[in-house]
Amino acid sequence: MTGGYNGLVSERRGQLLILRLDRPDARNALTGEVMRGLGAGAIEAEKNPDIRAVVLTGTGDRAFCSGMDLRIFAAGGAVGFDSDEDADGYRRLTAGELTVPVVGAANGSAVGGGLELLLGCDLIVASEDAKFGLPEVKRGLFPGGGGTTIGTRIPIGAALEMTLTGDPISAARGYELGLLNAVVASDRVLDTAIGYAERIAANAPLGLAACKELVRLSVSAPALASSRLSEWRSIVFASADAKEGATAFVEKRAPAWQGR
Repeated sequence: MTGGYNGLVSERRGQLLILRLDRPDARNALTGEVMRGLGAGAIEAEKNPDIRAVVLTGTGDRAFCSGMDLRIFAAGGAVGFDSDEDADGYRRLTAGELTVPVVGAANGSAVGGGLELLLGCDLIVASEDAKFGLPEVKRGLFPGGGGTTIGTRIPIGAALEMTLTGDPISAARGYELGLLNAVVASDRVLDTAIGYAERIAANAPLGLAACKELVRLSVSAPALASSRLSEWRSIVFASADAKEGATAFVEKRAPAWQGR
């Protein structure tokens, strides 16, 4: 990732890009600089063909992210982006629109903007001690950063309960509702998330991008999903990777994906 961003650590591990919120004393709360770093990391993941998946996590075991750092915001701290590209990268990361799969590793609780970050992830692994909530209505606000889309991930009644009461739920409840893919001991969260990401990264990039977009659209915009299905079918089934996948199967070897 070009440049350094206070409060965010970027690490390459094989085909994975690990982005770690690194403000444990502030419960990994978001600042303008952290958001700019996340946007830049998102852009890097899409531009670098060697990166096949992203893992998003936090430092410590108290919190994955407590949302916007209200003390810095109230003091007039900048929330702007260095470039339109980074701003768009952050927006698409939180909206689940990156072409690269993203696995969330919730090392601790995620509330407000922290939960909204996780909703942009495709899979979520969480600590068994973590809690998840959208408390904005308790502060005269509403989840304006994407939290109201939670109804695309969990049953509508549960989504309304979380947003209207502002009360958090436990990791166990999050797993029951389908918000979380796995709940593990805190010291296993990152390794479990990396395991998911590595299994994902072993698959064909075009096929992954198609699955990610179409599965999400089938929930949020079924009509658009239908038209995009035809477009993706033309792209993927005629790709070099489609031919490579069949050839590797016949030759009983691991495929060498090109992403085209």
